[in-house]
Amino acid sequence: MFNKNIKLILGLAVIGLSVWQFVEGNIGNGIMYILLSFMFFFLYFKNEIILLAFLRLRKQDFEGAKKWLDKIKNPEGALIKKQQGYYNYLNGLMVSQTNMNEAEKYFKKSIELGLNMDADLAMAKLNLAGIAMSKNRKREAEILLAEAKQLDKHNMMDEQIKMMKQQMKRANAPKQQFGQQSARAGRRSRR
Repeated sequence: MFNKNIKLILGLAVIGLSVWQFVEGNIGNGIMYILLSFMFFFLYFKNEIILLAFLRLRKQDFEGAKKWLDKIKNPEGALIKKQQGYYNYLNGLMVSQTNMNEAEKYFKKSIELGLNMDADLAMAKLNLAGIAMSKNRKREAEILLAEAKQLDKHNMMDEQIKMMKQQMKRANAPKQQFGQQSARAGRRSRR
């Protein structure tokens, strides 16, 4: 993995090489070098390690994705801001199975840094809502669910959002019944 600045320098050097080829009259070589420089600029904005980790994650290979992400030693220095967001997002997805406190930290950091796609942002907020709900922070969970629903423009997470809302209603139902029963018992004792 190259540092982000090295990718820019290589891309600019290859563009310089293509200009030299155009000046020399080698038009075909110049075009090839311009196309090659696009690869360096693409990898500047889309980190190759994160892309490989996404591929592993699509195959449900959490260990393989973790191995790829562990190759990034200094995310702040090696990645641009959006890539740092995806680095934290992927770590949050993998850690959410085992450690909710750490997953919450990763998801909050990924939202803070930003994610390119609304669906990824909605997934991060949905996971944060689930964590907040498990920690009995109902109001925060409701806000995050509403934000996730708003970001999910293609209704890809509609079922998960509905399930989480039903779970929140079930969690509140015993408390409401207990409150109503205790109010009735209080009225009876006054009589």
